[in-house]
Amino acid sequence: MFFENITLIDETMQVREHMYLGTIDDRISYLSDVPPADPSLYGEEYGACSGKLFIPGFFNAHSHAAMHLLRGYGENLTLHDWLNQRIFPFEAHLTADDIYWATQLGAAEMLRFGIVGTTDMYSMGEAMGRAFADSGIKANFSVGTTCFDDRTFQQMPQYAETLKLKELFHGYDNGRLQVDFSLHAEYTSSERIASGIAEAAAEAGLGMHCHVSETAFEVAGCRERHQGKSPVKYLADLGVFDVPTTAAHCVHIDEEDIAILADKKVTVASCPKSNMKLASGFCPVGKLLQSGANVALGTDSVASNNNLNMLEEIKTFALIHKGVSGDPTLITPAEALYAATRAGAVAQGRQDCGYLKEGYKADIVALNIDTIYMRPSHNQLNNLVYASCGSDIVMTMVDGRVLYDRGSFQHLDIEKLLYETEHSCQRILRELQSVQS
Repeated sequence: MFFENITLIDETMQVREHMYLGTIDDRISYLSDVPPADPSLYGEEYGACSGKLFIPGFFNAHSHAAMHLLRGYGENLTLHDWLNQRIFPFEAHLTADDIYWATQLGAAEMLRFGIVGTTDMYSMGEAMGRAFADSGIKANFSVGTTCFDDRTFQQMPQYAETLKLKELFHGYDNGRLQVDFSLHAEYTSSERIASGIAEAAAEAGLGMHCHVSETAFEVAGCRERHQGKSPVKYLADLGVFDVPTTAAHCVHIDEEDIAILADKKVTVASCPKSNMKLASGFCPVGKLLQSGANVALGTDSVASNNNLNMLEEIKTFALIHKGVSGDPTLITPAEALYAATRAGAVAQGRQDCGYLKEGYKADIVALNIDTIYMRPSHNQLNNLVYASCGSDIVMTMVDGRVLYDRGSFQHLDIEKLLYETEHSCQRILRELQSVQS
């Protein structure tokens, strides 16, 4: 596909105007301020580029796409009550079909908001894998492991399930899908499970995804259970961070934790809206960035966020750290966009993603900037972070394929997805009511 005379944000986070971009197969093959000698080499020309801003696609560093069935279901609760009173009881009634349809709907919402890749943790991994495969989105996905008895990880169903998922999906569609191991959290597992899953991930050559230090209650409980160790120290000592790891939240971490995360090259998936909604607190992003840690941006699920609008997440991320710290120099627009793009791609092991750059994967998002709230423009990067809306996104391309374009999904039957997920939701609510009565 060929894009002519466009405005874009390049890999140095500079706004460049009057640019020409061409894609061949799944790659950006041409990027210059000089038109190519033969634009036809790049196939069809994308029309109506005027008044658009082209940026690299977003990477959602922490999600639970199948939780679309729980949007608005558990509100105004602490994390502990939210999980135990609302989420876990509902999830006990989920079937593989429920997860398949809900995951696809979650992927559709991500594509609508410019998300080209997600790092997802849930259950019934084969249903997740089929949904992500059919959606067209990139995904590093895993089945979360929880265990409250004395089994080893190799005795857990998630061990065999993850190895099967590796055979079925790891590397699918030229690497679009990747499989990770997943430890749900320190407080939902034993020491044997945590060390066992670390060993399994290292042996299989897979990454890790886990929740870490989300609440003060979690950290206090961990220190009481494990000789004063924080969740970060505990997981590091058990080898969990010896494989490429995405650690979601990391809200309640201290200087020692930050040093460990940076040293182990753990990606911290900050989820500011979810953490605020559940009153968990604020990830110390400024200190993490100063340490050299990779900080990416995640939405969490729509049960704790209510939408997957990444531009809304970016603005929140850019603003809250100024307010909490009293330092208006935190976080810059460039740092916010980097967290939502390149940092997430790096977390997924996708070194050729996250920038608009020749030779990189053609993961491209276009926004309408010809609006009253995006004009005048002193700097389109500043406007993107502080002024734009999710509804401004008009195109999402993944691996050179346009999956969302000006209100239409090119490959997903949205009416079917809405019907199936509504049917699943109502059935589960009836089942819950029956149990309660």
